[in-house]
Amino acid sequence: MANDNRIPVLQLPLERDVFLRGLIHHLAGTLEDVVGIDDASGFISVVGQRVGEDLNRQYLNGLNLDSLSREQVSDVLVDLKRRIKGDFFVIEEDDTKIVLGNRRCPFEDKVKDRPSMCMMTSNVFGTIAAENLGYARVELQETIATGSPQCRVSVHLTPTKDTDTQPGIEYYRAE
Repeated sequence: MANDNRIPVLQLPLERDVFLRGLIHHLAGTLEDVVGIDDASGFISVVGQRVGEDLNRQYLNGLNLDSLSREQVSDVLVDLKRRIKGDFFVIEEDDTKIVLGNRRCPFEDKVKDRPSMCMMTSNVFGTIAAENLGYARVELQETIATGSPQCRVSVHLTPTKDTDTQPGIEYYRAE
């Protein structure tokens, strides 16, 4: 005997990835609403640092290296974002900086109006660069989260005498 109260199988855009991106979107939004964007960014920064440490360890182990060169750091940053469905690419790089662009956020539309979520990128990039090269200052120049059609992220690799007045967040190798 069939139960007519059962719902039919629906074609919903719901699967684990969509669910988890939605969860992070709402978590970031709730934090931004309750404690403000700056404090929400701080909480997400802590998570981003831990994720950055984990990813750095995975790449070092996978490559059987003790540390990455600047070129390898650049490759790792692009590779890790590609693996999570971002579209990051190198715009320019030299011994003082790596400038990356991005046409597609891994969080897709869930990042819109959630600038605190960009701290994940800042901290992952900063942690990996600093752990391997000693120092990084990550500047989020443009972000999809704030309405730009793409992201532009500069990872500065050398401190300057006026670093304190420069935009971005500094990262140092853990001792």
